[in-house]
Amino acid sequence: MAQLLIELFSEEIPARMQLGAARDFERLFGAKLTASGLTFESLKAYVGPRRLALVVEGLPKETAAVTEEVKGPKESAPPHAMEGFLRKVGLTRDKLVLENGVWLARIEKPGVKTAEVLGAMLREVILSFPWPKSMRSGTSTFRWVRPLKRILFLFDGEVIAFELEGLTAGNVTEGHRFLGSAQSFPVSDFDSYQKALADNSVILDHAERQKIILEQAKAICTEAGCELIEDQGLLEEVAGLNEFPVPLLGDMDPAFLTLPPEVIKTSMRTHQKYFAVKDRTTGKMAAKFVITSNMKAIDGGAEIKRGNAKVLSARLSDGVFFWKEDNRAHNFDQWLTKLNGVTFHAKLGTMAQRVARIEALAKDIAPFIHADPAVAAEAARLAKADLASYMVGEFPELQGVMGGYYADAAGLKPEVANAIREHYKPQGPSDSVPEAAVSAAVALADKIDTLIGFFAIDEKPTGSKDPFALRRSALGILRILRQHNVRVGLSQLAGFWYKSLLIYAGEGRAVYVDTENWRGSAGPRWSEGEGDIFDNYLRDFQQGLLESPVWVIPTDRNYDLDILYEHVPNVPEVEGALLSFRSFTQVGPEFEDFMADRLKVQLKDEGFRFDVIEAVFALKDGDIVRQTEKIAALEAVLKSPEGENLLAAHKRAANILAAEAKKAALPLGAPKALKDAPAVEATLLTHINTAKRAVETSLAEEKYIDALHHIAAMRHDVDAFLDGVLVNAEDPAIRANRLILLQAVCDLSGDIADLSKIS
Repeated sequence: MAQLLIELFSEEIPARMQLGAARDFERLFGAKLTASGLTFESLKAYVGPRRLALVVEGLPKETAAVTEEVKGPKESAPPHAMEGFLRKVGLTRDKLVLENGVWLARIEKPGVKTAEVLGAMLREVILSFPWPKSMRSGTSTFRWVRPLKRILFLFDGEVIAFELEGLTAGNVTEGHRFLGSAQSFPVSDFDSYQKALADNSVILDHAERQKIILEQAKAICTEAGCELIEDQGLLEEVAGLNEFPVPLLGDMDPAFLTLPPEVIKTSMRTHQKYFAVKDRTTGKMAAKFVITSNMKAIDGGAEIKRGNAKVLSARLSDGVFFWKEDNRAHNFDQWLTKLNGVTFHAKLGTMAQRVARIEALAKDIAPFIHADPAVAAEAARLAKADLASYMVGEFPELQGVMGGYYADAAGLKPEVANAIREHYKPQGPSDSVPEAAVSAAVALADKIDTLIGFFAIDEKPTGSKDPFALRRSALGILRILRQHNVRVGLSQLAGFWYKSLLIYAGEGRAVYVDTENWRGSAGPRWSEGEGDIFDNYLRDFQQGLLESPVWVIPTDRNYDLDILYEHVPNVPEVEGALLSFRSFTQVGPEFEDFMADRLKVQLKDEGFRFDVIEAVFALKDGDIVRQTEKIAALEAVLKSPEGENLLAAHKRAANILAAEAKKAALPLGAPKALKDAPAVEATLLTHINTAKRAVETSLAEEKYIDALHHIAAMRHDVDAFLDGVLVNAEDPAIRANRLILLQAVCDLSGDIADLSKIS
């Protein structure tokens, strides 16, 4: 067995791309080896600022000879079939073997030296490497992340002949740009390669560099009486910027600590790649920072620390200016006015219009989450204001956070300030859900406006593409609904969004609803926001919002209604239409299906059985809290002794009904107590009626486990009935009644789950 060592040496690889590149190198080359029939013991990639390396252990020096057997036509097949088969396998008929009346071709494939196929593999990997961004350098025709300078390519200690547009593979590499040897140096295998790099101030392993940075940074902070604020994302990025990391503890002007700590940390992290530090006693920000140098300076890093402190001071001085200007006279109204000139999306209007929709949504959602509608509406109105502030303009990452600080400074209600601060939550699976009711209401409104809005303009995620992060919004909605036990249907939430379109009525705009097919209406409706037209048609207009496409049109165009009617249902073609949205009847079901798919994945990740999830979702209940509770209850019962009884009672009845349904339509109606019916039939009917009342009571109280236990208790009666009578009786009336009895058994679980989907 032999070792393969590859190093692709280039100019600096962006830190954010490095770990992904290492994974891609392992995946692509491993797939090539496997496809070529080459086995290996291990494969590992290493990445740093200037190199991408791969070591493969346990490769055979050559592949074994194999015999491939290809089945051909039967002995009795026509001549042209045999001729085609011979052309396919490249053999003559005398080379074939006849076995059990079928011609077989046995093709001998000799072994291949591994060294002879590795070059083609590397070429294909380089030319197809999936860098997020890449470039061509010089006269090269292939793309790489940065100009590729050198290729190290060793198999079993020998250089593999390889050339790519003037780059010839060899056995040499080089060390640290400043601390290493000025000359390149040869290596013979991975051990010598790793040792030579270490001797030349290059730590090859990205994970090892992370460990060094973290341990040394903690140590110097502890020595100074403070504590490092850990940041895994920043740690990975800094480890990708340095081949020989040396953490240093710098000092900043304590006057900057008057800024919100998020401003200081964001400035350090985003612009300078510094780690923030906190006081070990108070837990507050300390006037220090940790920088990771790529040098071991002769002065212990004093000059490096001084220079970086100077740069940080300049950055934070800007922050102080922005903080003072933003807090001057409490600028919320001024910022909201500026949002009129900020486009959210060409088809969804301005940011100010989005804010108005969110405000209307939050007011409608608030009662379902036990929040004050007026407070929720106020918080929603102000939630996006900080987007027009100086600070958020400089640090977009702080949107919402700064709004919360400005709300506190303006003396707004604490629940309003917290809602502004938290309304973007959760921003990912590791982020928390807003706990306060007002915050949750505004967060829901924000995400619903994003999701329904883009569905309304037909901008839905397709495949892996999701440019507007709609899946993330959906998951955030689900987490908030579940954590706050919000009892509202998904269809109702979508309806709230369409109702929010009423905000477009008035101020020189009209909302036009295409109602050609509008139930109970003779024609189109206008909403002009003022006067009798709006007042008279408000109720019908809101219904039309749910059933018909909607367009927002400026009234200052002086449209002639007769001309407008002629365009129905092609109003979007009318020149001057501002916005157009698909109807609720189109968007609502799509939204529910999209949310259901996200919830299924969420529940599956939480460990729920897929068949149980499918059984409950088959009922299409838009209340996701109720759906989740039903799933948990059904799974709990299935794990208990009653689970077998539950399924057995249902499936015996369902199987007979399914078989009879293939012959003729099943009878409808309620089961009856027939004269002279067998005791087991009468007993089953009595117990069905008793169980039905008990199940209805349990469902009304949302005690789903109790309801399932009542249904499971029917097993004995169902078994006795099916064992004691002939369902397909000769008398049509008796047969129909017995089938209706079995249908009644199946219907007992109809409001909980489709038990036929349980495997």
